[in-house]
Amino acid sequence: MNKVILRKTEEIENWRRNINSEINFIPTMGNLHNGHIKLISTAKNDNSNVNLVSIFINPLQFDNKLDLEHYPKTIDDDIKISFSNGADVIFIPNNEDIYPPNKNIKLLKAPIDLSSALCGSNRIGHFDGVCTVVYRLINLIKPKNLYLGEKDWQQLLILKNLILRKKLNVAIKSIPTQRDFDGIPLSSRNVHLSKNERELIRFFSSELLKAKKNFQQEKRINLDEIIKKLSAKKISIEYLEHLHPHTLQKARLEDNISLLAGAIRCGETRLIDHVFLMKRRPIIAIDGPAGSGKSTVTKLIAKKLKLLYLDTGAMYRALSWLMIKESIDYKKEKKLQNILKDISIVFKSNTNSHQEVYINNYCVTEEIRSQKISSIVSKISSIKEVRNFLVEEQRKIGESGGLVAEGRDIGTTVFPHAELKIFLTASIDERAKRRQSDNNSKDSQEIDLNTLKELIKKRDFEDSNREISPLTKANDAIEIITDGYTINEVVNKIIDLYNDKIPKETEIK
Repeated sequence: MNKVILRKTEEIENWRRNINSEINFIPTMGNLHNGHIKLISTAKNDNSNVNLVSIFINPLQFDNKLDLEHYPKTIDDDIKISFSNGADVIFIPNNEDIYPPNKNIKLLKAPIDLSSALCGSNRIGHFDGVCTVVYRLINLIKPKNLYLGEKDWQQLLILKNLILRKKLNVAIKSIPTQRDFDGIPLSSRNVHLSKNERELIRFFSSELLKAKKNFQQEKRINLDEIIKKLSAKKISIEYLEHLHPHTLQKARLEDNISLLAGAIRCGETRLIDHVFLMKRRPIIAIDGPAGSGKSTVTKLIAKKLKLLYLDTGAMYRALSWLMIKESIDYKKEKKLQNILKDISIVFKSNTNSHQEVYINNYCVTEEIRSQKISSIVSKISSIKEVRNFLVEEQRKIGESGGLVAEGRDIGTTVFPHAELKIFLTASIDERAKRRQSDNNSKDSQEIDLNTLKELIKKRDFEDSNREISPLTKANDAIEIITDGYTINEVVNKIIDLYNDKIPKETEIK
């Protein structure tokens, strides 16, 4: 499409009525740098939507008039940079367009719990101004996606909250903090730094990055030690805090991912930086009843997010298969405990990238999906010794994280501290139809629909009422009912939830 520059709200409204595409929106205050370029190019590469960049220096975000006056203005360069990196449309309004006196635009208040911490403690009203302008721009542009940088993490959290509060049909897409050649985060304010001031911010950022590296080894952080090093360099610290990444409350020992964030002053320039501290890579736990689509969905999520796929149900099925094959009397506890010590369950990828299941060197991928195994696996999985053995095996696999696991008790028992917990379910009718059409379950195809429904009801009852680790939804799990949804729709929904919880920066090695 032709490149377009719009300056008036009326022009935006007319233009929007004449396009047949969704809109990706990248809001900026100009003086574009490589961080903005990454946002624009990411939007361009994500989809075929129209990419709109706004350039507007929002006066409500400044608590200092001199700061507003000195904010760098490079509009001609900004236009060139935007168009050359994937923008289709640039919106350059003035104050009267965004805040028309005759419309009495109300100032939106940012949530106190998120805006009173970190930058909000000294920049009073700043985040109110951010909320007000973004809400105004979204209502004018009506985008499908809003692209923001994680460099302003607190702002990102507040805008996610705004979209939820106002029930806006907009998806936030974020990119990790972009850093310059010397490791400092890219910022429009960096142009104000002298050589000496830049060296100070470089030292500050390098200390945060060192703390992140040390945390991966020691699983702890020493704020006093970092502050001491910064103070020795005569760096003026506004704040340095270790917090929960989503609540911005003080970090707890049990938090797997936490935020180390700070702000310093270099001359007249105030600069912020942060790193995410992570004890292990994230885990997605997907629970739900038989036939809810867990295996199919989990495999696709693992592939798309490049996570390990842990099929815990296959582990129980493989063990059930071995007990039938070897005629093992699982009612004899001591004998069973001795047998379990010598059992090895391994997942391997074949030449087609499909995961195969081996138990004691037997490949049982297809055999464990038979109705014969389905009829016994619930009983086997309810045996205390079996559950203790397999839960321990699963936790060993998950020690370093970086996996998506599915089963009946993943979020409640196996990985109770998983970053994202999903309870995937569907109606019995829907699940019976899926089982009957499942090419991997030949036995199910030969059973009539009503019989399948009864078998599923029986399995649900057994799973939900067993004494040990019954099938139940974890308190913090998100329930997704899959009736009427395609597999890809469910997968994309879960990936969106994952992206909302897990900072993109944690994916950078």
